[in-house]
Amino acid sequence: MKKTGSHGFAKSFLVIFIVLLIDQILKIWVKLHMTIGQEIPIFGNWFKLLFVENNGMAFGWLDGGSMKLVLSIFRILAVIALFIVLIRLSRKNTKFGVLFGISLITAGAIGNIIDSVFYGQIFSESTFTQLASLFPDGGGYAGWLHGKVVDMLYFPIIDVARDNASWLPDFFFGPDDHFIFFRPIFNFADSAITVGVFYMLIFQWKWLKSL
Repeated sequence: MKKTGSHGFAKSFLVIFIVLLIDQILKIWVKLHMTIGQEIPIFGNWFKLLFVENNGMAFGWLDGGSMKLVLSIFRILAVIALFIVLIRLSRKNTKFGVLFGISLITAGAIGNIIDSVFYGQIFSESTFTQLASLFPDGGGYAGWLHGKVVDMLYFPIIDVARDNASWLPDFFFGPDDHFIFFRPIFNFADSAITVGVFYMLIFQWKWLKSL
């Protein structure tokens, strides 16, 4: 693969910008047009938009709770570190494949930081019955760094009731007594992080091994 030269960081910035643009357009649309728990089928029952919010990590797997502020600050510091890495690697003429993977991870992290930092201030609260509004007269639903991350991508490719799969161990089933694959609900930023990590592990393992 060709070296990036002096244009490496510019290309990385473009990747980050495109990912953030798609991520934020989708999140803002969902926030303004869907209530919590609302579903919109996209591809039958296999792919849906399902609006949820979480305080924590990617895919809603960890609720931030009282650690929300710490989590937001950690994300910001992580992004700063990633930008420093991108700049240094660009100056070393590192091949663009490496920069591309790191850029995806960086963009995903920034996408969720935007939610945490700004959404609590610029949106009213989303509920099961009420749409959120942008820049509400009474102010936002939370303080700076305490906004909730918007998730909406849901791929319940396999959905089997316990009665039809009693041979599976209990931990496979959720509170609804269904085995669902893939159960987590996530957003485009989460996808960018996941793709970036797997891309680095699969296609840039030689570079990782050289570190």
